[in-house]
Order: sequence, then C-alpha cells, then structure tokens
Amino acid sequence: MADLTELDATVLSNLLEARKVSALEVMTATLDRIEQINPKITAIVSLRDRDDLLDEARQADAGPRKGWLHGVPMAIKDLQKVAGIRSTSGSPIHVDRLPEVDDTLPALLRASGAIFIGKTNVPEFGYGSHSLNPVFGVTGNPYDLSKSAGGSSGGAAAALAARLVAVADGSDAMGSLRNPAAFCNVYGFRPSFGLVPDDPNDETFLHQIATDGPMARNVSDIARLLETMAVHDPRQPHSRQPETYAEGLDIDPRGMRIGWLADWGGSYPMETGILDLCSAGLKVLEGLGCTIEQLAPPFPAEMIWESWTTLRSWSAAASYGNLYSDPEKRTLIKPEMAWEIERGLKLSALDVHRASEIRSQWFVRLAELFETYDALSLPSAQIWPFPKEWRWPQTVAGHQMDTYHRWMEVVIPVSLAGLPSLAVPAGFGPRDLPMGFQIFGPRGADKLILQLGQAYHRATDWPRTRPPRF
Repeated sequence: MADLTELDATVLSNLLEARKVSALEVMTATLDRIEQINPKITAIVSLRDRDDLLDEARQADAGPRKGWLHGVPMAIKDLQKVAGIRSTSGSPIHVDRLPEVDDTLPALLRASGAIFIGKTNVPEFGYGSHSLNPVFGVTGNPYDLSKSAGGSSGGAAAALAARLVAVADGSDAMGSLRNPAAFCNVYGFRPSFGLVPDDPNDETFLHQIATDGPMARNVSDIARLLETMAVHDPRQPHSRQPETYAEGLDIDPRGMRIGWLADWGGSYPMETGILDLCSAGLKVLEGLGCTIEQLAPPFPAEMIWESWTTLRSWSAAASYGNLYSDPEKRTLIKPEMAWEIERGLKLSALDVHRASEIRSQWFVRLAELFETYDALSLPSAQIWPFPKEWRWPQTVAGHQMDTYHRWMEVVIPVSLAGLPSLAVPAGFGPRDLPMGFQIFGPRGADKLILQLGQAYHRATDWPRTRPPRF
C-alpha cells in the first residue's frame, strides 16, 4: 500500500471503515511524517503527546464509528479554541490558554470522529495573510522553505501540501482560505456567508465578514468536509440550510459561462506571470466546454476597498477593543492589528452605514452579472510567495502598498459580498512557485462552484502532479 500520508481524506476514510488500515497505523504514519517534516516548515503547533495520540487511535479502532472522519488525524487552525489543546491565536496574550470546551467548528469535527493532534499556525489573531507570530514563529512554504505559506490559514495549507494532514479547516475574512491555497498548491473553499455556523456567543447580526471553511488536496474532500461543517443553526440570523455537496459532484460543465475579471482593468497590480498562469488555468475549463469571457471592471475598485476597510476596522474594534483598552495587553498587540482597532474606534455610525450602502450596491451589481454568467474568476493572489522574513509585501509590481493588507486586494470583491469561492491551483511560475485562481458564484451556489472545481481538478490534479520535495 502507498504511504498512508499520501492518501486523500476520502480514500483514508474508506480504508479505515473497511478496516483495511487501522487508526493506529494512520496515526503512527502521520506523527512520523510530522517529526520528519514539520521542523522545516512550522505548519503544526501545540502538537499533543505522541503516546496520548496513539492511545486515542487505539480507542478509535476499538470503538463504534462516529462519522466519515473517524480515526483521521486533524490539526485545527489556532484561531479555534479546542478543549485540552493550547489555543493561542498566535498571540502572547493567550500563550497559556487551555480551553475546557470546543468551539462550534472543532466540536462538529470531533463529533464526526476526527482525532485532534494539535493546531495549525496562524498570524497573530489572524490579521495579515502571512503566518508569522511571536509565539511559534513563521510557517515556511513547502515548495520553497525560504518563502511564505500565506495566511491566515497558512499552517493548514502548508500541512496539507507537506502531507502532514489529509484534510484541514481554515477561515477566511480577507482571503485567508484562498491566498494560502494558492501559495501552497492546494484547494481552499470560502463558503457562502452563514453556511458554516460561528459561535453564537457574541454579536451575530452585524458583522458579515469572516467564515470558516474547508481545505484539502482535492475537491471531493473539500465537499465532504463542508458537509460536516455546514449545519443550520437557528440561533444565528444568517444561518443557511446546507445541502449534500459530495454527491453529484461530477458534472459536464459544457455550456457554462465564466467571466474573467483578471486585474480589474489594472486596478489590482499583479506580479509578472500571475495573470498568464491563471489564464492558462481557465483555458482548461474552456477545453472542457466552458465559455470564458474577459470582463471590464464591473464596479469601482476603490469603492469596494473603502467599504471593506471600514467594515473590517469596525469589526476589529468590536472584537478586540477590550484588549486594546488594557494598557498592558495593548503592548502585546502587533502594530497592524492596533492600527485596525484604532481606525475602527474612530468610525461613526454613518461611516459604517456608508460602507454598508456600498456593499449593498456591489451585491446588486453582482446579481446582474450572475444573470449572464454562471461564475466569475479572479487570481487568488497578486504576488508570488514572498520571503518569509518579511512582515508583509511593501510593493507589488512596482506599486507601493499603503496598508499592511493592500497586497491582497484581489480577494475583497468576494469577501465583501459573502460569496462562495473556490481557490484552485493554477500550476507553477518561472521560479517553480505555486499560484492559483478563484472561481466564485452567487451566494448559495456553493455546490455549483464545487462542481466546476471538480471538473477542473479531474483535468489537472496539481497537488498530486507536483507535490513538494524536501
């Protein structure tokens, strides 16, 4: 049998269910792989004791099957609180936090049988698409150890690419499932807002920015993990009714129309080669019978940016203003996050209303576009994986970036509208670094986007075609 760590999650799950392999064998292979590779990339953090994990695997072998993840090792993104596992959010403020109960998402995964081995690395509190923090350090890219793996789900993407886990959770406010997927040659799916429930303990009506979602090395695993994550929660006002995503995933995409937005008419600076590589990826879909049409910018990029930055800073102030107000804790907050909070604290109610008006106008424009197109597409990033010692890219293609996150602006049109978006690998550039593009559709069209992604994956399978070499 092939190395167990090379197997995709669905294959692994089927073997475990048929008892052709044991959870103990899978856990042993996983921990051996982590011991060999993880010190080179720092993808998995807060790794649990080996003997405890092997004992839990034995219990999984002896006990009744809980779900499709039964006996599958998983490392949970370190923005989630997991019972009994240090959950730091990459911050010195929470360096010793040991939760007693799971957050909503890990509780769903645990109920489906996953064995939690530890956490995946993140930027501090998830701010900035580069998984660097003062607690664990920086996550390196499996395709070039000197480069960034992206973020904030950078640890998850790197762990998938390096075969440290078979499937992973992530989250996405400003591209945090999509940017690291592009940087690490894997798939990341941002679901429609409200499809995956958040914890209903805080404000649930106003802040429609971030969502959790699945990451994997193929679309089938994305779909299966989404089925586990997507649960209707009547306590949450934006909660959506899920459907089956893995069943009926294979379709003939002939006749589907995709609008290619490229660099938004030059509004989004792109490093050389990215647009060409993404265009070549879209030609794969064209070869499968889709119609690809390049579109002019459908809405002013600066208005989208204005709305996004206002709503994001407002959310930052609402979520972390209590930490900022404590002088001792404020000194432990990184400058980029403090800047967001300070901006948010200065906003008026009418500033936020103006941002919401723009978002509403953009949503209406998208509805008009989706009357003609089944899906739209943009690159997943504007820059190739950059040196991991950087805090963030100061320039892109010669253009100075005026904020710590402007270099990711290409993901904002999707995030602002809460649309389903699949980041797919597009191949490799001239320096053998990965890149990818987004396929996104109207809110609620999650299955359609996954079906398009499945057709593309079957024609390419970049994660298997070009695995990293250590």
